[in-house]
Amino acid sequence: MTDSTLDLAPQTSLIARLADGVRDDQLTDGTPCPQYAVRNLLGHLLGLSVAFRDAARKDLGPTTDTPPDAAVPDIGPGWREELPKVLAELAEAWRDPAAWTGETRAGSVPLTGAEAGVVAVNELVIHGWDLARATGQPYAPDPAALQLSYGMLLAAADDPSRGGGIFGPVVPVADDAPLLDRAVGLSGRDPRWRPSAA
Repeated sequence: MTDSTLDLAPQTSLIARLADGVRDDQLTDGTPCPQYAVRNLLGHLLGLSVAFRDAARKDLGPTTDTPPDAAVPDIGPGWREELPKVLAELAEAWRDPAAWTGETRAGSVPLTGAEAGVVAVNELVIHGWDLARATGQPYAPDPAALQLSYGMLLAAADDPSRGGGIFGPVVPVADDAPLLDRAVGLSGRDPRWRPSAA
């Protein structure tokens, strides 16, 4: 992990643009997350944005203490307005250097501020790829966010106590593949995934 801070705004703004590009008829389409349709992925992005916003603020409670797999996430009728608002609040919360210090929680897991910040970045990078790929949109994550995500995923893959990955078995990717493809593979996803393969 890192003790340095990172501006989450470039990545949260990208997620907001991707969400804005989702058509209503795509909400029930599959995603690289086998248990999630697009609407569930959007619901997950909304929930994790709230959780990590509150983790940054050290505002601990139900939003930070509910395990992410407690229920399949979903969206409500106001999600198109709510998601970009919460994403902006998430970026703003992590602009405070104090967010990256001390102790906090997310998904009921105790974390240091720095660890929580890195996990938040990784969630945004990988689920941004999920959303873009599921909805046929181009995706170029913030380079600094991608580098941080890759470093976290690589460390997890090398940690024998994690069994080779955080989200599932690592998908082998060529060493000379683009950094995004290597991060996606480390996250247990196949970089070649397309909606037709769902």
